[in-house]
Amino acid sequence: MGQSFKKIIKDLDKPLLIITIVGFIYGLLTIVTASSRAAVVNYDVSIYYYFFRQLMFIIAGIIMALIILKTDTKKYKGLVPLLFGILIILNIIAWKSESLSGSSNWIDLKFIKLQPSEFSKPVIIAMIALMFEKYYRKLRTTNIKHFNIIGTILIISLIIPAIVFLQKDLGTLLIILFIIGVMFLCGPILNIEKFKYGGLLLIVGLLGVSIYSNVSGDILNEARKSRFSSWLDPCGQYESGGYQVCNSYIAINDGGLMGLGIGKSKQKYSYIPEPHTDSAFAIIAEEYGIKITIFIFIGYIIILWRILFIASRASTLRGRYICLGISAYIFAHIFVNLGGMFGLIPLTGVPLPFFSYGGSFVLSFIAALAIVQRVNIETKNQKIKL
Repeated sequence: MGQSFKKIIKDLDKPLLIITIVGFIYGLLTIVTASSRAAVVNYDVSIYYYFFRQLMFIIAGIIMALIILKTDTKKYKGLVPLLFGILIILNIIAWKSESLSGSSNWIDLKFIKLQPSEFSKPVIIAMIALMFEKYYRKLRTTNIKHFNIIGTILIISLIIPAIVFLQKDLGTLLIILFIIGVMFLCGPILNIEKFKYGGLLLIVGLLGVSIYSNVSGDILNEARKSRFSSWLDPCGQYESGGYQVCNSYIAINDGGLMGLGIGKSKQKYSYIPEPHTDSAFAIIAEEYGIKITIFIFIGYIIILWRILFIASRASTLRGRYICLGISAYIFAHIFVNLGGMFGLIPLTGVPLPFFSYGGSFVLSFIAALAIVQRVNIETKNQKIKL
């Protein structure tokens, strides 16, 4: 950790850094307008309440990012298993806590609410990457059996997703499973074994879900069932679950090319619930128009491209797999959020990177981006060879 911050800043990936800074600044500004009505009318607080809370989390995230940037990934071999164990405990505590909106995935500390499953995403990615690095040569050797190794990796990878399943947090569960799936497809496991163990895992998963449903009842609550049932025709089933997506359509359509103007959104006035969280994009499209949302998509493409570029040049196996996992993490959040907003998939409540209000996600997201930058620093310094 002896590197100077001046040297660290010099070795950062500049396109990724610039897009990150612009994204968070613009996201903060849009949270002000998207949350204005909810802050004043629903919660009787200042119009800038959510702005300052989000800013607080971003500042905390920056402090955490500086620590991550100074910490060599060699130290992850001791740190990540420790964090993984802590997060298992925290997720169990959240599961046993009071349910909120049908999910038991929060720990209420009175002054702040934390979602351990959000913090789990980058830690799961790092954990899998470390296991791939540790067993790389054995997994690539064809004349030995890999059952114990692959079984160990799968069991460890799926501990937290199993708890998130019990928390009934479908959106987070899908994203974590997508991350794990992408990492296994891109990992060092032989292709025939990916097919074999993937099929076996799918059968076991379906059997487990079936048994759980028969013993404990439905996995989905009524609100989530209505979202699925109204997926293909949200406006036709406006009162039975399609109102959020339908009002998002209206917001995007009203915004048109140029937008209605900053602060002039109509749909944030009780039509779209909590517009500063999962539906932030609809308010942005309504107020700023297609001309700005195009730049948002371009920004996301640049971020994913730079992360994959850093992965391709990584000087360590763990760095390569960490970057691949984080690219899957960011893509999953973008696709699930916007896919639900555009009606491509059933609406599931997950934050949109940069633009959705949410402290746990912001901290997790900043940590993920900082880890990618740390991998880039190590690649430039070439301290460790493959």
